[in-house]
Amino acid sequence: MAQKRLSMRKIRDVLRLKHELGRSQREIGVILWISHSTVGSYVRRAREAGVTWPLPDDLDDAGLETALYPPTAPSRVPRPEPNWARVHRELARHKGVTLQLLWLEYRDEHPDGYGYSRFCDRYREWRGRLNVV
Repeated sequence: MAQKRLSMRKIRDVLRLKHELGRSQREIGVILWISHSTVGSYVRRAREAGVTWPLPDDLDDAGLETALYPPTAPSRVPRPEPNWARVHRELARHKGVTLQLLWLEYRDEHPDGYGYSRFCDRYREWRGRLNVV
């Protein structure tokens, strides 16, 4: 499961402590009550994004977040679409059938198919378009 991002204030503190005061990752982690690997992750992201210290005056929190977490491009690899009607029928028909079991069957047939979380998201999107009447 993905970790929740730190607040922009804490990220700014990480960068300030690292670059202005020259603190180690472990020291910064102790000071801010975060793991040293999280500190290293934010320092690496800033370095890769070209964010320098001191931060430019015109770089607000939204700009810093965009620099550290640029939007990802959607995958251009076409994924085979499962038979959602069959998935829905199987879930309704058998008590012990779960989305995870159906996803495992899907991945057996299509090793390059959707990952589990995307499979579940796509199923819920499909189910949301069903007419309940």
